[in-house]
Amino acid sequence: MISAVHWSSTDYYLAITVGVLLMASGFFALAETSLVRMTRTRAASLKDDGHRGASSLVRLVESPDRFLNPLLLLILICQLVSATLVGVLASHLLGTAGLIVATVFEVVVIFVVFEAIPKNYAVHYVDRSAMLAAPIVEALLRFWPIKWISSILLSIAKAVLRPLGVSDSFQKVTESEILAMADVAVGDLAIEETERDFIHSVIEFGDTIVREVMVPRIDMVDVSHDETIETAFERAVTSGRSRLPVLGESVDDVIGVVNLRYLAKLIAEEHGSSLVGDHLLAAHFVPETKKVSSLIGEFRRRKSHLFIVVDEYGGTAGLITLEDVLEELVGEIADESDLHETDEDDSATHRGGELIVSGRLNIDDADEQYGLNLPKGGWDTVGGMVLDLAGGVPDVNASFDSEHYRFTVKRVDGRRIEEVLVESRNEHS
Repeated sequence: MISAVHWSSTDYYLAITVGVLLMASGFFALAETSLVRMTRTRAASLKDDGHRGASSLVRLVESPDRFLNPLLLLILICQLVSATLVGVLASHLLGTAGLIVATVFEVVVIFVVFEAIPKNYAVHYVDRSAMLAAPIVEALLRFWPIKWISSILLSIAKAVLRPLGVSDSFQKVTESEILAMADVAVGDLAIEETERDFIHSVIEFGDTIVREVMVPRIDMVDVSHDETIETAFERAVTSGRSRLPVLGESVDDVIGVVNLRYLAKLIAEEHGSSLVGDHLLAAHFVPETKKVSSLIGEFRRRKSHLFIVVDEYGGTAGLITLEDVLEELVGEIADESDLHETDEDDSATHRGGELIVSGRLNIDDADEQYGLNLPKGGWDTVGGMVLDLAGGVPDVNASFDSEHYRFTVKRVDGRRIEEVLVESRNEHS
């Protein structure tokens, strides 16, 4: 009988040692799982919220290879040594039957109690487990034997993985992962849909170039240098523009800028009959391929709300304002003058169940707003895409097919395509 077994002082010491090793094994298993599952962004958030242990957590997750190998080694040592001691103790106390008892104990107790349970707890309570484990693990990593063994293991792991094409650095968070996290956060009601949309806009904002958001040269409202201040003022008021580029010999010769407030001041000072060319403000220029995100700094540095956009040949491609840039982030901004515009200026309308899209609408905006998958290429707008499909300026009611859609030209102004009917080709199959 097990109750009749005589325990020596050595057996008690062995049993205590086994218990300590198993508890350490369970803690290391919890630490390994929680720290591996912890992300740098979440750790930083916990630190910002002032949680205890979060500072150590941030330092650890910044370099996971520092703690992963030492923890795996410590888990292995604790489990192997404890299993060996259990076998020795059971064999001494129970003889041959002790081998069976030791095996059952090692499988059930060591795996279930000190491996599966801690790891499952860490999976369900990542934050709590990681903040509990981080300070202790960080302290252990400063202990010179563990630090020394860790550096050796890390060198061996890198030497083995490098020929397999595995990078030394851990994978960084990508833009697509950030967008996916924002979508998940909306589903979990952690953020509002408007906040999710703003995050999407900020990410896409970094890839947007000036050409995609500028006012093209054909839509520019400008004034000649030899026109009067009163004429320029009336044109600004009529068009609803607060700033006008001033032209020299042609639209490719922008020599300055005037703004509405400055024009009003000149008229109040009885300079209304003076020529615009005598009262210019400096014009600033940007290439059409410049990233919009870097343009914000230019607006601030130049203290200007309008830039002239030039193409690779130095010609005027259009203009861009601070409002154009802000609309890329927060959506369309309507002011008082916009309230009087007609529906003809809408980017798309539904007439009789048909989708009529403005030729000026950006391809990416059309895809996002109306769930389309329009062809991509060297064009930025729907009108540019149809011009490419047509191989020239098409006539009204001319139709052109892409892989998924049929495009019918509904309205043309000169050489510009103003409206396009977009239909799925499945409807015509």
